[in-house]
Amino acid sequence: MTQSLLHQILDYANRANPYPIYEQLRKTPVHHEDGGPYVISTYHEIRSLLHDPRISSDARNPASTAHDPLAEPAREESALPPGFLRLDPPEHDRLRRMTNRPFGPPHSPYRVDGMRGELHDIVSGLVDGIGDPGRIDLVEQFSYPFPVTVICRLLGVPREDEARFHTWADTLAASLDPDPDADPTERGKGAHDARMQLGMYLAGLIEERRKKPGEDMLSQLATAKGEDGAMTTMELLSTAALLLIAGHETTVNLITNGMLTLLRHPDVLQRLRSDPQLAVPIVEELLRFEPPVQLVPQRTTLADIEVHDVTIPKGASLWLVLAAGNRDPQRFEDPDRFDPDRRDIQHLGLGSGIHSCFGAPLARLEAQLALSELARRLENPRLLEDPPPYRQNAVLRGPRHLPISCEGIRP
Repeated sequence: MTQSLLHQILDYANRANPYPIYEQLRKTPVHHEDGGPYVISTYHEIRSLLHDPRISSDARNPASTAHDPLAEPAREESALPPGFLRLDPPEHDRLRRMTNRPFGPPHSPYRVDGMRGELHDIVSGLVDGIGDPGRIDLVEQFSYPFPVTVICRLLGVPREDEARFHTWADTLAASLDPDPDADPTERGKGAHDARMQLGMYLAGLIEERRKKPGEDMLSQLATAKGEDGAMTTMELLSTAALLLIAGHETTVNLITNGMLTLLRHPDVLQRLRSDPQLAVPIVEELLRFEPPVQLVPQRTTLADIEVHDVTIPKGASLWLVLAAGNRDPQRFEDPDRFDPDRRDIQHLGLGSGIHSCFGAPLARLEAQLALSELARRLENPRLLEDPPPYRQNAVLRGPRHLPISCEGIRP
């Protein structure tokens, strides 16, 4: 029996190259199967819906998800409330505004750029510690530890606790992208337990910061009393959990997808080695060409919405396939070509609208520094497996391991 396009997206067999499936999807810009979610795959329609106030991101909003393989199971009351990423205005706007005070403009305009030197030192230290250049797992030895170290320092989470929240983060990330054949009750229980354990861990840290605040973001969030007042304890817990997990999950994929793409395009890798400034347009093209977040599931319509001559009814579940929109030939010329010299590159790789990626400035800077340093210091790197083994996740798509080798490591 032929698999539906939705299940082809989730099928691990297609993880290494989902783009032919996305091309099929774009032939029907509003794709709907058997009462399941409405899947939107073309650039202009996705961008419009990301800005449409009739689309709800609230995880508590009931939707018609009986046949949606990515529908969230109901949360128990004791679990952490959703972070602001999964809320609608005005709650979303208030919490995002409060979280941004210690992170970015206008209150903290130099927070990210001021970390440039520290980020470079972390990157350099990780490359120094690679060891045997004959076999390197770029994910385990570089792409994962780099953003994890950064988010721990930014939030004030002890780096030695990384192993604990790594397990919780993996479980919660996997809950975004279940095996369609798995038991949803068991999957929901695993995500609930991970969320609770993470919440209890963060509650202890927050209590410490309230008693003895430092310069880290967690201290500032725990003690802030700005124009929006103070966050409640539960709001602070859900926000800290969101930042801790989202602060590294997508960046791991961005760096790994980036190095994989550069190794498949050695001419661009050589250019980057000669000109580190090329990292800026390379990262933007990567966010279009191989975005770390492939699709945005679990959105709900608050009213009937007309999209490409199709009426999507109120209460319907939506998937917005960002990676398909990023390769829409109606928007980008020669979209399947990796081209860092592309002039018109208003991609969807970091979302758009009020829910656009909160950590975008940091993710961009991390990827730019990581890829330029790898290009400069690895001598004649090459892939040992192509395609490499991928993570199960179709939403947060990236290699689980990236085995490479090089002839040596430059100082």
